[in-house]
Amino acid sequence: MQLTVWRFLDGNRAHEKQSAALVRGLVSSYDGQLNCVDIPLSVTARGILMRPAKGLSNLPRPDFLIGTGRRTRLPMLAARYRYGGRAVVINRPQLPFHWFDFAIVPEHDRPPPLENIILSQGALTGPLPADAVQPGRGLILLGGPSRHFCWEDGSVRRQVERLLSQPLDWRLSNSRRTSAGLLESIAAGGAQVVDWRSCSPDWVQVQMAAAEQIWVSEDSISMLFESLQSRAQVGVIRVPCRPRANKVRAAVQRLVDQGVVGERWEDVIAQSRRAPLDQYLVCARALLRRCGLSIR
Repeated sequence: MQLTVWRFLDGNRAHEKQSAALVRGLVSSYDGQLNCVDIPLSVTARGILMRPAKGLSNLPRPDFLIGTGRRTRLPMLAARYRYGGRAVVINRPQLPFHWFDFAIVPEHDRPPPLENIILSQGALTGPLPADAVQPGRGLILLGGPSRHFCWEDGSVRRQVERLLSQPLDWRLSNSRRTSAGLLESIAAGGAQVVDWRSCSPDWVQVQMAAAEQIWVSEDSISMLFESLQSRAQVGVIRVPCRPRANKVRAAVQRLVDQGVVGERWEDVIAQSRRAPLDQYLVCARALLRRCGLSIR
C-alpha cells in the first residue's frame, strides 16, 4: 500500500525542516511506499475552497496533510475538506486542537492532555549526515535576545572564552540575533568564526555530525535539541531569563537535570555516550500506530 503526503510549505526554513523531518520519519518507519508532494505557499485556503486549486485536483488524494507554521494551517484544513486525508499540524496551531486530526507539539509547550496530541521532546529535526566524528573538534553556536531571554554580551563572552581555552579545534557561528560586536571580540580570540550569512544551508548539520563537543546558547532551544541528534557531548551557554515562568529555561534545565546536557565543562566531558534523540522517528511511528498503519 502507498501513502500519499501533502506537505504544506510556508517559506520559513526552520518550519519546513520540521515537516521534512516528520516525512523522513514516515518514509523510514512505514511498511510500504510513501509519496510526498510539496504544496507551495501560493496555494491558499480561499483558492482551494472557492475554485479548483490549480494542480491539486490532479494529485493523488492525500492520506496525510502535514504543515508547520501559521500560514499552513488554513490551507491544510481547506484541502482536507475538499480532498480528504488526516491533517497533522506540527507545533501549537493557534487554532483549536480539535480542528486537526493530530498535533505534534513539543512537551515544553505544555499542550492540554488531548487524545489527538503527540508529544515530542523538542522541535522535530531529521538525521544528521552520517559522517564520522572528528576527535578534538568543538562547535559553539550562539543566538541572541529573544522573547524568553535577555542577552548580556559580557557574560556570554566570558563563557565562550573559557571554552576556547580548552584544547579543542573550535568552530563558532552566530545567528541573525547575535550582536556584531560580540562576534568581532570572539574572533580576536583565535576561534574559526563563520558568520551565519556565509554558511551553506547544511553547514550547521555537517559541523554537528563532525563535532566531539557542542555548546549552544540556551535561547536557541531548537538548535540545542538538534545538537542532540549528534553523538557529541553537549553543553549549554547560560543567558539571563526575561519572565520568571520560562518554559524554555524549564526545558533546558530538565535536560541538564537528566545529564543529557551539561552547563559546566567538567559535566560535559563526563557525559556517557548516547544515541541520537531521533524524535522524528518516535513521532512518525506514534502517528502510524495511532492510525492503525503498519510499521516496519
